[in-house]
Amino acid sequence: MGLKRSLKFRDLVILGIAGAIGTGVFFSNAGMAAAAGPGVILAWIIGAIMYLFVALTYMELGQAYPEAGGPSRYSLYTHGRTTNMLTAFADLVWYLFIPPIEALATVEGINYFWPHLIASGGNPTVLGGVAGIILVLLFLPFNYYGIKAFARTTNFIGVIKVALYVLAAIGFITMAHFGNLVHFGGFTPFGIRGVWTAIPLAMFAFGGIRMIPDYGGEITSPKEMARSIVWVVLGQTIIYILFALAFVVALNWSTVHLHPGAWASVSSIPGNPFLVMAHAGNYGWLIGLTAVVAILGPFVTGYIYQGSGSRILYAMSRSGIVSRRLQQLNQDYAVPAWALIVFTITGAIVAFIAAPFPSIYALISDAVVAGYLGFSVNPVVMMARYRSGASGSFGKQVIAVLAFVAASLVVYWSGWPSVPYAVILVFLAAVIFGVIYKVKQGFVQALWYIAYMLFLVLMTYIGSVGAKTLVSFNVGSLIVVVVSVLLFLPWGVGSRIKDVHLTSEESA
Repeated sequence: MGLKRSLKFRDLVILGIAGAIGTGVFFSNAGMAAAAGPGVILAWIIGAIMYLFVALTYMELGQAYPEAGGPSRYSLYTHGRTTNMLTAFADLVWYLFIPPIEALATVEGINYFWPHLIASGGNPTVLGGVAGIILVLLFLPFNYYGIKAFARTTNFIGVIKVALYVLAAIGFITMAHFGNLVHFGGFTPFGIRGVWTAIPLAMFAFGGIRMIPDYGGEITSPKEMARSIVWVVLGQTIIYILFALAFVVALNWSTVHLHPGAWASVSSIPGNPFLVMAHAGNYGWLIGLTAVVAILGPFVTGYIYQGSGSRILYAMSRSGIVSRRLQQLNQDYAVPAWALIVFTITGAIVAFIAAPFPSIYALISDAVVAGYLGFSVNPVVMMARYRSGASGSFGKQVIAVLAFVAASLVVYWSGWPSVPYAVILVFLAAVIFGVIYKVKQGFVQALWYIAYMLFLVLMTYIGSVGAKTLVSFNVGSLIVVVVSVLLFLPWGVGSRIKDVHLTSEESA
């Protein structure tokens, strides 16, 4: 018995948009506005363009390798087990952080009705951490009873969720202070650098598109995957821009106790920024709507990511880098039950450990780095396939180059200590599991990827985004682009294995 191919175009579009829109629209906008002011709107637009190139790589690779957890196996077919192991653990770090982040964001929403879960500083209390664990465990039933039940539930709740989000964004815009767009330093009070710096937080929200190829083994047709990816990127971009505009124009400085024009301070708004603004402004019906959205939105995203994350563990098991037990399917519902249970328990532990310490912004930054370190391998895999005989036009090769540039810059802009923290987690997990499962094949083919990650750590250390300011922001960004394109991309392509598999092999 294998996974059941039941997901169609509509299912994928709703899954992608409802799964992507969660904590990011609430917390990322405040963090981005602290760096870019009203330029947060421009940051979302640029982020969408950058992410489109990454999405296009998934369109191609998802059709070539339509399997569960596919993004964590693409590199196996072109570069062997070691590169695949590193990529898979980068993906896994990303996924392990998301359900806890969404659970803690849900706790922020619940705290509005029962204010015992969030401390005055904005972080969850011990009770809030326990609530986060309970929520992560509550995600489990949504994923356990088969892909058809998952799709029906997500279609119903997802449509309601998206409609409420759009209504909430429009509601904030109608309660607006449009002067915020041009007063207090203009549209970009911190210059274009502020816009670039804000983009990594946007990329956390855009990262949700990869959930579609993660369900590749349960999609009726690879062509449905490609079409849905385009629509998901477009749909979520529209909603993100609406919320960015809503945050900027609905911000009433006096009611949230900030000095007018103190953009750098808006990330200090405790709790869910939109819920705080609605309550502080006494916006009536918008308070209740925002509270419902603040609970429902992250909850839906959390359980969708939990299901996707279990497919990553399932794929890793098939690749022989975690226990084979994790690829066992439930006989009644045809889901990777062991992978789902292990992923859920691990997520619950992460939620409790993380709750009292770093802010949600810190967790988002760490997740972004790990996720885009995984994304950065896609363009290399695409180019390796072209060099090995797969059809690839000049336009597709340009897309691969731009996607590699985008992923590299997002990691670099995430700064210190998020980059070394994520790289250490990936390396540590790879070393431990590599020893346990005797992963040796393809080490030479992985040297480019190891050097690439260390290079990005070095750049964030010496650049103005990191520990030192030896290199200016613009110069550092230029160095990352040039070195990535001229050194690491061709090195990675040249490191491909001789026998590149151009199509999926379920028995690989």
